[in-house]
Amino acid sequence: MTEDEQKQAAAEKAVEYIKDGMVVGLGTGSCAAKMVDLVGAMVAKGLKITGVPTSEATTAQARSLGIPVVGLDEVNVIDLTIDGTDEVDPQGRLIKGGGGAHLREKIVASLSDRMVVIAEAKKKVAQLGAFKLPVEVIRFAAPALQPRLEALGSTPTLRLAKDGTPFTTDEGNYIYDCDFGKIDEPEDLALTLSTMPGVVEHGLFIGFADIVLIGTDAGVEVIEIAGEPSS
Repeated sequence: MTEDEQKQAAAEKAVEYIKDGMVVGLGTGSCAAKMVDLVGAMVAKGLKITGVPTSEATTAQARSLGIPVVGLDEVNVIDLTIDGTDEVDPQGRLIKGGGGAHLREKIVASLSDRMVVIAEAKKKVAQLGAFKLPVEVIRFAAPALQPRLEALGSTPTLRLAKDGTPFTTDEGNYIYDCDFGKIDEPEDLALTLSTMPGVVEHGLFIGFADIVLIGTDAGVEVIEIAGEPSS
């Protein structure tokens, strides 16, 4: 399979977990976009669900497909979230945020009874860290945080938009893409970043994934993750 076909296969498997009447968190990114397209087709055929998008881009896509979408002020619980990832290790720990939506993605995931993660084969890694870790920061704090992120052992690079100006998230924040190399203790790093003033959110998702679906040349690998505290 091509990478695109692997993503499609994982997305097709993921939507099998959606049941009529569910509130579904709709992820962001290239893999998640395929899932949203599939959900749109299911809704067109009569599926009744309510979607909670994790970005403005996903909101626009879902609405264009006729998927009813709401904000967090309109739901009490999210039954299932389906989202992609930039990396996933054997323990189901993730690095997300390549698309800049990890803040909303983590909020939605934290409110979900179940999270299904979808990805192509190359996203499955033995150890997190080949993908630079996105760290979302408020603009005011950005200059002061760069040396603090360096002191943690990373090489932080301010993410830029296509026009060369700083990339801004849906919440108006900046992102440092931090090259830590291989991350030996993801839990410790997650805690350190979460307690650093000025850091809004980071891309380490620990304890969120319940099922990981990896598209491979041999089909979709289904990995069930044992529960652990999320961070």
